Amino acid sequence: MNKKLLAYFTFILLCFYGNFFSQTYQLTGNPVNTTGWDVVPAAVVNTDFIQLTGDLTGQVGGIKLNSPINLKYCDKWRVEFDFRIDGNGTPAYGRGDGFAFWYLANPPASYVTGGGLGIPANATGLMVGFDIFNNTTEGQMSKVHLLYGTNNTAGSNIEFNNTAGSTFHSPDLNPTQPFVGATYKHVEVLGEVDPANAANWIITLKIDNTTIINQSFAPSGTAVGMTQGYFGFSASTGAASARHSIKNVKVYTDKVAILQNSVSQSFCPNPTTGYGTANLTSFNSQFVANPANYTFTYYVLGNPTPIANPANYQFNTNTTISVRIKDNSGLLCDNPDGTITLSLAPFTANDATLTECNNNNAGTATFNLTSAVVTGVPGVTKKYYKTLNDLNTGTNEILNPASYTSAPGTVYVKVTTPQGCSGNAKITLAFYPQVVVTEATLRSCFLEANPSTASFNLTTANVTTLPGVIKKYYVTLADALSGTNEIVSPSIHISTSSVVYVRVTDTNGCFTITKINLIVLSPVFSSVLKDKTICIEDKTTLDAGPGFDSYEWSTGATTQSISNVPVGLYWVKLKTGTCITTQIVKVNPSSQPVISSIDVMNSSITVNVKGGTPAYKYSLDGITWQDSNVFNSLSRGDHKVFVKDSYDCEPVQIIVTVPNLINAITPNGDNVNDFIDYSALAYKKNVVLVIYDRYGNKLYEADKIRNFKWDGTAFGKKILTGTYWYTISWNENDKNNTPTQYTGWILVKNRE
Repeated sequence: MNKKLLAYFTFILLCFYGNFFSQTYQLTGNPVNTTGWDVVPAAVVNTDFIQLTGDLTGQVGGIKLNSPINLKYCDKWRVEFDFRIDGNGTPAYGRGDGFAFWYLANPPASYVTGGGLGIPANATGLMVGFDIFNNTTEGQMSKVHLLYGTNNTAGSNIEFNNTAGSTFHSPDLNPTQPFVGATYKHVEVLGEVDPANAANWIITLKIDNTTIINQSFAPSGTAVGMTQGYFGFSASTGAASARHSIKNVKVYTDKVAILQNSVSQSFCPNPTTGYGTANLTSFNSQFVANPANYTFTYYVLGNPTPIANPANYQFNTNTTISVRIKDNSGLLCDNPDGTITLSLAPFTANDATLTECNNNNAGTATFNLTSAVVTGVPGVTKKYYKTLNDLNTGTNEILNPASYTSAPGTVYVKVTTPQGCSGNAKITLAFYPQVVVTEATLRSCFLEANPSTASFNLTTANVTTLPGVIKKYYVTLADALSGTNEIVSPSIHISTSSVVYVRVTDTNGCFTITKINLIVLSPVFSSVLKDKTICIEDKTTLDAGPGFDSYEWSTGATTQSISNVPVGLYWVKLKTGTCITTQIVKVNPSSQPVISSIDVMNSSITVNVKGGTPAYKYSLDGITWQDSNVFNSLSRGDHKVFVKDSYDCEPVQIIVTVPNLINAITPNGDNVNDFIDYSALAYKKNVVLVIYDRYGNKLYEADKIRNFKWDGTAFGKKILTGTYWYTISWNENDKNNTPTQYTGWILVKNRE
């Protein structure tokens, strides 16, 4: 059976390679799942076990895989199962005969009852019997028989086969490990290639973890050279009866998983020898992801002798190499399915095209000439030239092929293999289609907080119709070209009327820059709406004028004008297109004139006015008005004076007193005209009487302390007879404390 027999791996094999999934054959479940197996009567599924025979005499049953397993390249195998033999037996013979598991070159055409344990005559392969009936003594026993060869003994009973080096018979295990009983026993069988003889297997068999077999077996008979077979179980009863059951059968058959079965490569022959040279080991990574974990052996297809120097394999004709891949851990079966097809052909380089971006219509692009795929041969050298003539003469080589700046056109490459073969190829330099953009303009209404600016949504600018582009925005062209200082919030870009730049990049990574003109729509004010000044008690009309799309006043009105407007502050929102301008307008109260002072002289008064808006009008009765501020020939006493300005508002008024005139005193002590007395004005504010000589020198002053009187003395002495000047000043009892001054003269006659 050559050196490989069974690929029965334990469940632990699944843990060694996380990316490897075993092809598993098993009989498990409740009821047992027999998919992929043939059940041979009298074997039946009984809940979680396979009942190979019932507790009857003369029965045979079995179960086998319905497809053969190729174990040619397996170095280890392992099988596990549980068995139970029970039943009533027969009075004369007890229970018998037993069961077997096997790996047979051909599926049994028939199963044999009795001592053959179901194994037919001349069956070839590995057979392990669990025998409970001694056909020599016709007594009960528990023995394990192993045959690695051909079952050619009488009665097909491997109990009697003693082929040297190929058989094993255990002692009777009834005293320590009887096979018959109500409980299941666990069996593990491990086979390994004998390192001392690759044709042999070291078989280890354990029952309930007790080693029964551990030795090397050589194939015999027709088992020599066997490469595939059918795995199965069988059991039989003869004159004795017993129920034979198995469950929890686990069989794992796997070989090294490879990424692909075949690879190929063309080699140019050495011009001198006509041979190609291939490093077969360089293909290892195309078969498995981690070549260091495996051992590779290479054969010329059909030749069993391994290639001695695979790193430098010489061939002069097209050759197919068979690759055998062995798992260094010894846990997986070898994989012999890999092939390397080597062909000899003159070397040719392939023309290629490189396409780059003509960014922003620059007219040139930077090409990586080394990225042009002109050959798949590894280890070649390449030299690049602008013209074919330069290539042929070996002049003007392009020294920066990885960053070659050029307009669209062609360059040429000379490719030389490690074997010295060379070929030329043309590299066409092309541009991707230009990113088509257009200049755009965005208009946006001014911001009230800063009317010279507006908020623009740059993303709405229609600069291209190309799908799938990426747009980025910049304040300057330099930033757009370098891709720096990008506008991070293009949907709310605050700007004056200016220009921004948009860099439009397509799905090829090519870009073009265009402008977006930003226009701030300035506020549009009414030229006719002006501030007004009216009398505080009046009302007026405010008119924003025609030409606006809509009006909204602070009063709630939506008309062009509003009427009956009193003094106050108003606004109107004027809509022009989509923009709204808020215009403030004031209705101011007119400033009332103020009577600043009153000058009284004899029977005339002069009214002095400030503030308001000239020209002023004056009146003594509020009915009859004059332009002059002087009133003559007034009687002594109080007079009401009215003043208004050009706004003709309610007049301001004041009461003016024309005092009684005293023109002469004779201070001689006769109590007749002895002094000037203006105490009658004491109800006025700040009344002061001042006496001057004719040179304007102040001689005397009388206020409240002197009771507003003068007796013709100055500095404690009588003055000379003569004429003197005097003034009487006071403040009227109005809200403005209007200053009033009366000027007059007096004759003083003093007797010497």
